[in-house]
Amino acid sequence: MGNRIQIVEVSPRDGLQADPADLSTATKIELVSRLAAAGHTRIEAASFVSPKAVPKMADGEGVMAGIDRVPGVRYSALALNQRGVERAIEAGADEINGVIVATETFSQRNQGATIEEAIARWRTISDTARAAGAATAVTISAACGCPFEGRVASSKIADIARIIADTEPDEIVVADTIGVGVPSQVVELFGLVAEAMPGAALRGHFHNTRNTALANIGAAVGAGVKVFDSSLGGVGGCPFAPRATGNVPTEDVVYMLHEMSYDTGLDLDALIATSTWLEEELGHEVPSLVAKAGGFPVATSE
Repeated sequence: MGNRIQIVEVSPRDGLQADPADLSTATKIELVSRLAAAGHTRIEAASFVSPKAVPKMADGEGVMAGIDRVPGVRYSALALNQRGVERAIEAGADEINGVIVATETFSQRNQGATIEEAIARWRTISDTARAAGAATAVTISAACGCPFEGRVASSKIADIARIIADTEPDEIVVADTIGVGVPSQVVELFGLVAEAMPGAALRGHFHNTRNTALANIGAAVGAGVKVFDSSLGGVGGCPFAPRATGNVPTEDVVYMLHEMSYDTGLDLDALIATSTWLEEELGHEVPSLVAKAGGFPVATSE
């Protein structure tokens, strides 16, 4: 990918699932359309988990059906079990995202399953998605720390990666779900996961709960990672982790990467305008700082 960094936009799913606002299906569809117009080529558009567990994502079929598909854009969906992946495939998801939580307590809170059971579910999800021709990505969640069990050893994340290596996911995502990681830890994590799954495509997912997400992305870029999740405006977080707010804002990530001379293919001004629109739809301010301050002039005075 050379100097290109790819951003996977997660606001329609990971962002909205934990926001206090309850947007209509039509508004979610418009959000996805605006994101594609800003240049996004990968958008996590919907979730196919239990509506009782995450009621704000209950309209996944409606969102996927209403999207005006843009050529070259991949629309992904979250699925945590066989029923979920079947629904996602039927709805037309191009990519299926699964999750394995790195600690037993959080896994039970998040998925109602042990780590071993979650791994078994992932195998089924992966097989079903591949049979349908969909791409697959699996996230190892709480990779930097757990709200219930505390710090998580990087070696444990590598062990999980090693166990699921035979499923050959198109991408493996290392996720700091509660925003406790720091750059040195991130570099170590990606190094160990790369050793555990040689040749696997790596992706980072960092929450900004403690204001370290941008630093962690910078460190991961330095370690060779080329794909990152982010959420427009910084909306959302994990609804099953206490105080785990703070998805990293897409605008802030894009500004930083562009200033570092990386190409994201995204229009920062369009993202800022869409973030302002989303703020109005949500009825509250979004955390993004770049959305408030704007970009910086391209021209340099001599």
